[in-house]
Amino acid sequence: MSRTIKIILAINLAILAVLVFVYPHLMVAPGKLIPGHQKLDADCFACHVSFTGASSKKCETCHKPADIGLLTTTGAKVLKPLTKTPFHQELAKVDCVACHSDHAGVRKFHLTGNFDHALLKKATADQCQACHKSPTDTLHKQITGNCSQCHTQTHWKPATFEHDKYFLLDKDHNATCSTCHVRNDFSAYTCYGCHEHTPEKIRREHVEEGIRDYKNCVECHRSADEHDIRGPGRGGDGKKRKDDD
Repeated sequence: MSRTIKIILAINLAILAVLVFVYPHLMVAPGKLIPGHQKLDADCFACHVSFTGASSKKCETCHKPADIGLLTTTGAKVLKPLTKTPFHQELAKVDCVACHSDHAGVRKFHLTGNFDHALLKKATADQCQACHKSPTDTLHKQITGNCSQCHTQTHWKPATFEHDKYFLLDKDHNATCSTCHVRNDFSAYTCYGCHEHTPEKIRREHVEEGIRDYKNCVECHRSADEHDIRGPGRGGDGKKRKDDD
């Protein structure tokens, strides 16, 4: 490579370096700022720290966590909140850039992806319905709260609970959730929500068969099939043994 070409390349690189520092918003910015941040368009270091990127601490100079969703940066009351519940006050730690990104042009200050519920205080994270609308399908209409028994805060789908693993809801058990799970407590169940079951009748019939542990029904009964019973005198496949008769 000739000396002249090297000099030209060096000059171009020097010019680029100068432009990056003098006009960083034009040279390296990934896009326009949102309207509310346009006054900072030429002041990258209002939000960024050298060599480390955007800083949540710098966000706090304008956006006080205690006021987000309630007051604007000028102190005026927010008339139309962006979220149902002002939850920024319930964050265990301030980490704005974990959820938000700017340089979105005409779009609003947008979320970078799924909200990390680990940022919330534990008590707040358990109150799903304070921020989320309940599903309106037939199953969820019967349920209030208890989201974490079937869902995680990382993914809504798939649900982690498989009812058939414990009891098969067949045609003979086409009942509402509250029939077995009283007071919306899905950590417990009862089989006495149906008219043919009474504690005394169940106790008497099981004692006659020599069964003393009969309170945890699904331990032996996994469906309405009378032949699908696991327990004393039954095979692991649920079929009767020869000596059962």
